[in-house]
This record gives sequence, structure tokens and C-alpha cells, in this order.
Amino acid sequence: MTESAAPLRVMEETPAYWRIIFDYPPFNVADGTMFQALQDLLARINVDPSLRVVVFESANHDFYLSHFDLTGKLGNVMTAVGPSGLPVLADTFVRMTRSPVVSIAKIRGCVRGACSEFVLACDMRFASRENTRLGQPEVGVGLHPGGGGTERLPHLVGRGRALEIVLGANDFDGDTAERYGYVNRALPDAELDGFVDVLARRIASFDRRPIAAAKNLINQVSLPSADRLLDAFNSFTTALTWPETQQRIRALLKLGLQRDGDFEKRWPALLGALLEM
Repeated sequence: MTESAAPLRVMEETPAYWRIIFDYPPFNVADGTMFQALQDLLARINVDPSLRVVVFESANHDFYLSHFDLTGKLGNVMTAVGPSGLPVLADTFVRMTRSPVVSIAKIRGCVRGACSEFVLACDMRFASRENTRLGQPEVGVGLHPGGGGTERLPHLVGRGRALEIVLGANDFDGDTAERYGYVNRALPDAELDGFVDVLARRIASFDRRPIAAAKNLINQVSLPSADRLLDAFNSFTTALTWPETQQRIRALLKLGLQRDGDFEKRWPALLGALLEM
């Protein structure tokens, strides 16, 4: 069964295995509409007793989820509090990580900033070797990660590589992301769908209770605390008001961010000379 709930679609492969397809043209930007759709999806996922695993993928192979909306179309993402007690931006990611249902990100295309933080909140990440651009470019925009990137990355890649990813503010291809531990594996694009589908169906064949118990035990020794996530979010909110940050955001929007497809694909590489353009 397929259901439409823009900006994502739910495809129920089996009662235990769903595919969630981001389909929010032109670039799958993470704005208020996207976050509301994710909140609604999480509410549905967590009450379905048959569901074991969800796979998140994109209908647009150039943009998995591109980045946080910088034009102000955020709804209540920064102000409202979600069921976890955290602001909606952080709450969405925390609830997904804490869910008894396993989440897998199947990545093709660009995934940056808050959208990188989305895939970091998924339980597993598998990327196209030829078609992945993954990064945390916030520092180059005058900000810093605020949705868990600085808290989750060091556990996955180590301190030095986390600093390289965050302070370098550039893209990482699939092979490098795999080598660093940013993703579980990078696979040839032609093999990605089959590999993830086999893994998801295998997990879906197991009983829900041991899956949830095992995930909970791993969570207890591997996840950042809510206090640390809230501190990062509050600091990010403050950084959004800095004059130098606003200057950089205006420059990016003027150059074509969220309007021009070619610029959307390559903009982190230009951040070092942004104010000279």
C-alpha cells in the first residue's frame, strides 16, 4: 500500500517494513512542513505494533534532504516543544533514535546541516558510493550544528574527524564517509537498493520485543544526553541572530541557495570565499 502525505510518502512493503520517500521538490529542504510531516510520521510509527523497520530514501537522487531552510519557512520548529520535552528540531531526531522501530537512511544526493543530523539520528546509514555529498557546513555559514551533529559525530568518527567535518564545513563523498564512520557503508549505486532491502527485510522478520530491547541497550551507552542536545540547540538559536551570520545567509540566498539547482549541489565548496563573491 502507498500513501501520500506531502512532503513524504509511506510505502508499506510489509506490515513490518515501510519505506519512507522524501518527495518535496525542488530540493527536499527541511522546513516547517517537512518537520511537521516527520512529527506526524513518528506518531504513527510508534503506535504500530507490527512495524519493525523503516527505510528513509528520496525520490530525487540529487537531493536526499538538502539542508535546513534559511528563508524563514520554519513554522514552529524552533519555538514549540515536542513530546520529548525538547524543541521540535531536536525532538524529531531524539524521538526517532529512541523509537523501538529501527530506522535506516538510504542516501543518494546532497545531505547537509540539519539533514546530516537527521541521518545521524537514524540507526544506520548506507550511502551511494558515486552519488553522496554529506556534510555539516554550518560554520561556513556563521553558525554551528544545533540538531545533534556536534554531539553524535564524535562518537561515530572520533574527535579529530568530527572537528574536520564541522570546522572544514565541506562535503564528504560516500567512500570518505564510510572510511570515517560517518556512514555504515558506501555501496556502488546499482547495489544500494538491493543491499538495504535485504537487510530491512531480515530485520523485519525478527520479533519486535528483542529488536526494541537490543536497540534500547545500545542507546544507553551511545547517545548524548538531552541536556547536551538542548545546550547545542540554544547556542544555535543564538548564533542565528549574529550579524555576521545574517550577512553570510543573505549572501548565500543572493547567489542562488534554495533557488538554483547547480548552486545547491556545490555551495559548501564556495564558503571559504563567500563574502568575496
